[in-house]
Amino acid sequence: MIPFRRSLILIAVIAIFSAAGFQFHSSAQKQKPAAVAEAPDDSPSEMRPIIEYYLADRGSLQRSFFVNNSPARRERFRKFYSDALERIQKLNFDAMSEEGKVDYILFRNHLEHELRQLEIEGKQQAEIEPLVPFGKTIVDLEETRRHIEPIDSAKTAATLSDLKKQVDETRRKIEAWLRSGDSTDAIRVKKTVAFRGVNAINSLRGNLHNWYTFYNGYDPVFTWWNEEPYKALDEALTSYASFISERLVGLRSMTGSAPQGQPGTGQRPGGGGGQGGGAGQSAGQRSTAAPARAGDTSDIVGDPIGREALLSELQSEMIPYTPEELIAIANKEMAWCENEMKKASRDLGYGDEWKKALEHVKNTYVEPGKQPEMIRDLALEAIKFVDDHDLVTVPQLARDTWRMEMMTPERQLVSPFFLGGETILVSYPTNTMSHEQKMMSMRGNNPHFSRATVFHELIPGHHLQGFMSARYKPYRALFGTPFWTEGNALYWELLFWDLKFPKTPENRIGMLFWRMHRCARIIFSLSFHLEKMTPQQCIDFLVDRVGHERDNATAEVRRSFDGSYGPLYQIAYLIGGLQQYSLHHDLVDSGKMTNRQFNDALLHENRIPIEMIRAVLTNQKLTRDYKTSWRFYGGLGWTRARSKTAVA
Repeated sequence: MIPFRRSLILIAVIAIFSAAGFQFHSSAQKQKPAAVAEAPDDSPSEMRPIIEYYLADRGSLQRSFFVNNSPARRERFRKFYSDALERIQKLNFDAMSEEGKVDYILFRNHLEHELRQLEIEGKQQAEIEPLVPFGKTIVDLEETRRHIEPIDSAKTAATLSDLKKQVDETRRKIEAWLRSGDSTDAIRVKKTVAFRGVNAINSLRGNLHNWYTFYNGYDPVFTWWNEEPYKALDEALTSYASFISERLVGLRSMTGSAPQGQPGTGQRPGGGGGQGGGAGQSAGQRSTAAPARAGDTSDIVGDPIGREALLSELQSEMIPYTPEELIAIANKEMAWCENEMKKASRDLGYGDEWKKALEHVKNTYVEPGKQPEMIRDLALEAIKFVDDHDLVTVPQLARDTWRMEMMTPERQLVSPFFLGGETILVSYPTNTMSHEQKMMSMRGNNPHFSRATVFHELIPGHHLQGFMSARYKPYRALFGTPFWTEGNALYWELLFWDLKFPKTPENRIGMLFWRMHRCARIIFSLSFHLEKMTPQQCIDFLVDRVGHERDNATAEVRRSFDGSYGPLYQIAYLIGGLQQYSLHHDLVDSGKMTNRQFNDALLHENRIPIEMIRAVLTNQKLTRDYKTSWRFYGGLGWTRARSKTAVA
């Protein structure tokens, strides 16, 4: 039975959203709390049917309005988000359950962020407009096809011919700037804007391909008029993209490949699982440069988003800190790590020269062929540690369903370490690699480094996360954040350290290396987006400050800026981990919850911003206009004092 008060709330919600086109399923029945993870308590939220209907609507729009760089698409989504925001503002927030209030705030935050992102995307599009003045015409052709409007084949042939002339003229203006720089009509753009422009040109080429293949052959008159003009324009666009890539960006280009006409999702990079994560990417965002080569850094360009966009992203993630404050936190944590490194180094007989101790640890790699066995043993060791300390509920099915695969040599150029989730992908050299590559991979994936990260990927890390989030409040996937996903796996590293998981100085160095790595990610990724560090400086920073193998550092920076990950993804590991670590301090160290109760609760709320999990666990009073305010970083004082009194 649904309580009378909740019935009234649901009736009011249905009345408002039915008028606006929303519908509901009939699964709003109260379930009893479950005692074990295999039978989750999926208590209904008043907002759940609204969120699920919104997801269906958004999916329809994304599949229909798929043309990238389209003002019409941007305007349609602006209306969609604005209308949804206006509708939820009519709901009776005060009458909602606590769970409904949390979902309301998450949904409102999501919609406001999407609207801000549309404004930022519009500004970014304006920056590349000088490079693609022909873009609107190509977009109009594809959108006209999407609306199934009648086509005048002779007229479109003339349009294609004019477009080729416009492409050639735009290239001429750029060449004039490159020759002298003082031509009155020369086009001047920054390298990063040119990089974005190359992706836009190739995306437009895909749009044109979609348009042409829809008619070609099916309409003989169309083919008669347009076959040659289309081929000439496609060749001009291909050549132009290569020209921009090589002359303005400095990349080796892939030329002559068929354009990919798949519809884009319209979504930006988001959260994912694993050491390497599993993030989405915007259609057309990834570079079309030639594949990465070992020892080559010319393909790493990236697209710094600037301070304003960073602040927008932080606001969406409910992180009430500025980029500069987060860099300061990372520097403090880095200093602590270096001090602990020196302690471990002394225990190994290297004094304060911790990089020599690090070299000693790197050279403990296992012989070729033995890595899978080592990873298996480390995974089982971590599961036993979780059980022995009663840290979290691990369903038997989760224990039985993780798997292992080997990573390809090509992927290791982007992800030199493990990737994880239900399947852990093991990075280790193959016979096709050079001797130097083999040594870098083996040294970078030695047992002590691996011991610190296998549980990050599997149990209690990403595999357990994915298992539980598929079963608890899965509708909250809309609000998924790497500050929960990567942050939670990193939080386990912090907690395992406190619980004395590292048994030897080598073990400690392995864990400290990764913590320094996450500190460095904050520093170099935010500095890059603030345009204070170049990709090469980021690589040098990882080598000099953390002790990375250079090829591994290059791969790390490459994956950070290749468009596969959101701009805050790399900072989410340590910052999200510190959020959960701070909350653990408040609730577990104080005796209000046990480790198992707390860690189960983190998993049961799904992948949402940590501040909202804090609101749930502390019974915080929530208001309709709730804003982020939790200053979670307590500094090195309380944080490090915990390691002396950690609860076993």
